[in-house]
Amino acid sequence: MNIRSFSVTIVQLKLAVSLVLTATIVQPAMASNAADAEQLPVALVTGSTRGLGEEVARRLGGMGYHVIVHGRSVERGEAVVADITEAGGRAEFRRADFLSLEQVHRLADGVLADFERLDLLVNNAGIGSDEDGRLVSVEGHEPVFQVNYLAHFLLTEKLVPLLIDSAPARIVNVSSAAQAPIDFDDVMLERWQPDGREIGRPYAQSKLAQILHTVDMAERLDDTGVIINALHPATFMDTYMVRRAGIAPRASVDEGADRVMQLITDDIGSGGYFVDGQPTRAHDQAYDEAARLRLRELSLELISHND
Repeated sequence: MNIRSFSVTIVQLKLAVSLVLTATIVQPAMASNAADAEQLPVALVTGSTRGLGEEVARRLGGMGYHVIVHGRSVERGEAVVADITEAGGRAEFRRADFLSLEQVHRLADGVLADFERLDLLVNNAGIGSDEDGRLVSVEGHEPVFQVNYLAHFLLTEKLVPLLIDSAPARIVNVSSAAQAPIDFDDVMLERWQPDGREIGRPYAQSKLAQILHTVDMAERLDDTGVIINALHPATFMDTYMVRRAGIAPRASVDEGADRVMQLITDDIGSGGYFVDGQPTRAHDQAYDEAARLRLRELSLELISHND
């Protein structure tokens, strides 16, 4: 067909569609507006195109949430959305690579633009190391620290006003029992050298940072109707990250999802860290007020460089 025969209106329409796709919103905005009109509860689950996040997203879809599925792979994300919708749920996919804070900004801005409510934020996305071998993020940060902690700090900061407006609402930080104290003189581990015993230090530091953030946010969100908790879902679940590390799985994804759902549905208070469904004491640094303040100030400084 000769394109020259198309009207200007059709050309403009094609350009508009192209711009929407470029913005990485795979499902049309009308799905979001419909969710708002029907007053469905809305949940954003980061890292939900496979593993633990995928299972949590599926369960939330079955509970009647409009689920925002997040990940890097459009193919996997669309497949999860299709499964949720075919089962009678509502879902859409948003793409963002957390190694880029600019993409985190776009993810948050898209949610704020398209939704009038957000009832649940599950900060689940995580890596043990960058599978492409990158030593720094787009912004020059240690990649595990950025993906597991800093990107979620930024996302939470931007979405907190919407969560408060939607209260009662919840934030769940998927952390780990692997925890290492934050060295504020070398947060990006530029001087750290693995010695065979501490090969997981970047991961363990990022996971403790999530717990410090949980305790800090619980204090900030007191009396807002928004509660926040962290958990160790299970030890060595059968996930891509565990298999990639060459570790034999010890727990199923279902077991981990059960623990996450407990923090979503049960009356458990705020500011806690849970293991096996029970409140547990994390590393001592999580309860150091000065350390929490220092981490928050550092994090605000790091994300401000991307504004």
